[in-house]
Amino acid sequence: MSTSRPRSFTEKLICGLVQTLQHALDAEVISARDGFLQRLDPRIKLVGLLALIVSTVLAKTLLTLGALFVLAVGLALGSQIGLARLAKQLWLGVLLFTGVIALPALVLVPGTPLAQIPGLPWAITLQGLRSAAFLIGRAETSATFALLLILSTPWPHVLKAMRSLGVPVVLVAVLGMTHRYIFVLLTTATQMFEARRSRLVAPVSGAEQRRLVAAAAGVLLGKSFELSAEVHQAMISRGYRGEIHLLDEFHTHRRDWLALGAALAIPFLILWYQV
Repeated sequence: MSTSRPRSFTEKLICGLVQTLQHALDAEVISARDGFLQRLDPRIKLVGLLALIVSTVLAKTLLTLGALFVLAVGLALGSQIGLARLAKQLWLGVLLFTGVIALPALVLVPGTPLAQIPGLPWAITLQGLRSAAFLIGRAETSATFALLLILSTPWPHVLKAMRSLGVPVVLVAVLGMTHRYIFVLLTTATQMFEARRSRLVAPVSGAEQRRLVAAAAGVLLGKSFELSAEVHQAMISRGYRGEIHLLDEFHTHRRDWLALGAALAIPFLILWYQV
């Protein structure tokens, strides 16, 4: 009976790096689909989704927050973005992270007791449960709107849209170089650890693997800094000053203005409804 060999620490690390790069490639494929958000002008899309994020911050009731989350799900489906991807890439991580922060609110917020924690003099209150649900819901909804922007828009278009809306050139340049540096770092790390694994003729202990990874991390940092500096100097020598120039020009249509009007109306409706 054959049993699969457990993967080593290095193999798990390589697998994680490859999956991260694959996520980025998948995002480029999604942004090229013929969906609702993909058809909108990137400038309109940026302002509209920011308005929806502001609406999420302004929401003070779970009903309003739930409606915004349903809207985010509807936008994802209309843009051919799978809910399974959102759940795996975003919702689960936000739930775990925000859930840890919101957990104390279950017993610390005074209110109507719902259940007693066995062995402890603490009770879960209705108000605490609402506070925790509100915190998690707000984080999930805001993050979903932000991810929809990234998945439905190529990153250079996002940068150009930011610059077109008056975002300082320094900030746009920093974001552009950071995005490029991340992928340089991931690609270099994958190549280094693949080369290291190909030279191993026998399994090594866990301590030795961690030592090799730690040593490679220092080399990787130096190589990535050197490479990114060379790339930046080459860009500067070719006239790069932070401005984003693309072959594609942005053009607004009637549907863009209708979508923007609807998005901008939502925070005002929330403020009017909650007064």
